[in-house]
Amino acid sequence: MKRIQGWFPTFIYSDKLMRTRGAAFNRDLLQECLQLRDFDREGQAWSKKNYPGGFTSYGSMDKLHEFSSTFMELAERIDRHVAAYAKSLEWDFGGRRLAMTDCWVNIMPHRTAHSLHLHPNSVVSGTYYVATPPGCAGLKFEDPRLSKFMAAPPRMAKTRDENRMYVTYPARSGYVTLFESWLRHEVVANPVKTERISISFNYDWA
Repeated sequence: MKRIQGWFPTFIYSDKLMRTRGAAFNRDLLQECLQLRDFDREGQAWSKKNYPGGFTSYGSMDKLHEFSSTFMELAERIDRHVAAYAKSLEWDFGGRRLAMTDCWVNIMPHRTAHSLHLHPNSVVSGTYYVATPPGCAGLKFEDPRLSKFMAAPPRMAKTRDENRMYVTYPARSGYVTLFESWLRHEVVANPVKTERISISFNYDWA
């Protein structure tokens, strides 16, 4: 055994959703996201109170994979990535399987932020990026041990990747990012004036 060895790693998955036809599929998703914002009055009201400056269907229509054939296709394509992610984590489902339970749209104009949070009562969570203007905010993850550090000294300005307390995955159109639902994350205020549009989701095992 090595003198110093890492244990208890946290795994984050990121890959392109589709190898072909991705641009055309993304255009269909973009159109539906914008249409949803226009007619979802309940979502507009919920966002005004809970998502200042932006729009999310989280509080109104959070099962879009059961509502739209386009989102249903998105769920089917994400399923393959979730299966690969779960295999790498060596989970034993005992004959059960992971299934998407929630799926909602997020539209973040200039200066809209999504504060630090996690996704309780889920197993895998993630985001698919629909529209990501250059320079828009990425997805920032926090070291899950942070509250346990207590008297630990600060880290050096430049550390190895495995010693960082935060990591930000860039938002890239056409890509899906997956993580275990207990991992805290946030999206800082969008610094660009063009809207950042994504679709978030949760998986549970059934």
